[in-house]
Amino acid sequence: MAAKWLKDTVFYEIYPQSFYDTNGDGIGDFNGIIEKLDYIKGLGCNALWINPCFDSPFKDAGYDVRDYKKVASRYGTNADLYRLFGEAHRKGIRVFLDLVPGHTSEEHEWFRQSQKQEKNEYSNRYIWTDHWFKPAKGLNYVGGESERSGTYVLNFFKCQPALNYGFLNPTESWQLPVDHPDVVATVEALKDIMRFWLDHGCDGFRVDMAMSLVKNDDDKKTGTSAVWRNVREMLDKEYPDAAMVSEWSDPPVALRAGYDMDFYLNMPGNGYSTLMRDYEMHPDDDRSYFKKDGNGDISRFLDQYVKWYEDTKDIGYISMLTCNHDTTRPRYTLSPHELKIAYAFLFTMPGVPFLYYGDEIGMRYLDIPTKEGGYTRTGSRTPMQWNREKNLGFSTGCEDALYLPVDHADDAPTVADQENDPDSLLNTVKELLALRHREADLQADAPFTVLCADRGAPLVYKRGSLTVALNPTEKEAAADVPVKGEILYRIGKDAALGDRIVVPAQSFVIVR
Repeated sequence: MAAKWLKDTVFYEIYPQSFYDTNGDGIGDFNGIIEKLDYIKGLGCNALWINPCFDSPFKDAGYDVRDYKKVASRYGTNADLYRLFGEAHRKGIRVFLDLVPGHTSEEHEWFRQSQKQEKNEYSNRYIWTDHWFKPAKGLNYVGGESERSGTYVLNFFKCQPALNYGFLNPTESWQLPVDHPDVVATVEALKDIMRFWLDHGCDGFRVDMAMSLVKNDDDKKTGTSAVWRNVREMLDKEYPDAAMVSEWSDPPVALRAGYDMDFYLNMPGNGYSTLMRDYEMHPDDDRSYFKKDGNGDISRFLDQYVKWYEDTKDIGYISMLTCNHDTTRPRYTLSPHELKIAYAFLFTMPGVPFLYYGDEIGMRYLDIPTKEGGYTRTGSRTPMQWNREKNLGFSTGCEDALYLPVDHADDAPTVADQENDPDSLLNTVKELLALRHREADLQADAPFTVLCADRGAPLVYKRGSLTVALNPTEKEAAADVPVKGEILYRIGKDAALGDRIVVPAQSFVIVR
């Protein structure tokens, strides 16, 4: 079962280098997050997910960890992060760190030792073949760069050698089984890292590429899941309040592996992608459900989601997000009003939602050169836009020193502009999250039932005793579903209630 505190939790994801810079070096820092905790709390977010902040050469924006127990100096010191934990807790905000368990940087001391020809305790911490001319068939690998005679396996970029969690079905002499002592040592090292941060005040972890551990584990239900159940046993015994969310996007597997939450990730063609990013599959015919002229079909989402929900609703949560650091911002194709309807849906669905920094004001995706391995993702990682001051309030530093450029458009959205506009996207987000916190029937574990999902009709669903209806299209839509009671909240014009519900164009309503 998921941690109890997640029932009424909304996460705010922060890309730390782009959030708020307090020392003028052009890079966000821990002190910047601390200064903005009241803003985050005021949004209605009571938990943070901070993207990787450990020591790193930053060839993949920190997802190449050089030291798991030391923070990157550009963000501050370990003491600064400990202070962030404490300040957040005083405001009722929990903090997740981004844990990268499947690989390290090639500059990690473990890997430096593993590269040596002479056998040592780290020789099998990574996956090596037994000869410099032998490939790791079926896996990405590198050779010719080490004293050791062998090639080593990669998890993603060349800078990310894969840690050794064994092979479910070894077929080569160099492939260790999952119960080999050196493989067990890797798992214990992972638990040691988690203990270190939990002991210093961290509340849990978002786990990067959580499904990538054991090799030759095709369905992930056996070897990799066993690793995470082992970790879960440790957490339940030593840190029963700690929680984890996985980058897996397979809730029936991930939640049974011991995770509290699993992300419903944007993968072109899956249900989530059809909501706001259908253009990735159909660039000339964007049928995104929340695009007002997309003529979208919500069944493309529900066919996958409802199956997962029914299978997992008693064991954990499916987490949907507005965006993340790997995904094109939704403002790329949706207007602020379209975003209001989309966010109203995301924030009234079951599970634990995640709001990506800047999405609350409709920050745009920028077409800019790659930075730290971001490539096409870089445009979703630009500095937070606070006000109309220098660098849109992100930093007092020189513009050419900024981690990434800010949006130079005259109408670039800012927090300051939207705070004073009662009809802004920012204030709509605040209203929606405040309503979610007030109404238990809108929280993570309240029952969910679809009442109408017909194409051309409004989407109507129940959350406990509440009825939610929305119509993202440009035309009025009606459903033969009796809906009567008090309108608790609306976006757009009032729906007509009675023996059937009529929802105006571009509208959303909650009825008690």
